[in-house]
Amino acid sequence: MRFTDDEFGRLVQQALEGLPEKFRRKMQNLAVEIQPRPTRAMARSLGCRDIRDLLGAYIGVPLTHKHVDTPWEFPEFIYIFQRNIEDICATPAEVVEEVSRTVLHEIAHHFGWDDEALDEMGY
Repeated sequence: MRFTDDEFGRLVQQALEGLPEKFRRKMQNLAVEIQPRPTRAMARSLGCRDIRDLLGAYIGVPLTHKHVDTPWEFPEFIYIFQRNIEDICATPAEVVEEVSRTVLHEIAHHFGWDDEALDEMGY
């Protein structure tokens, strides 16, 4: 199942626009980037042995770990890995659902939720 880069980008944009405004306001220093796949170095740094298993990644300091005295930081990133998502989906509807789930999962990391809590909620 393959989407064009533009089609996939629109799916990510729709997932972001579907967030409530109160959450989007807290994402000012957060860039979302679509990559075909993670690099091996990125996967290793995130504890992932197989790059095909990584659908998205949050690189940054969660809001729950920031302090008012913390100096300005470079933008934080959410990476969405297009080919990995497409590879695990059999239909266009599954891609749409997985993009939404992955975007929400990575944004939740930005707000301080860990993988265990997200797994319990199905994300």
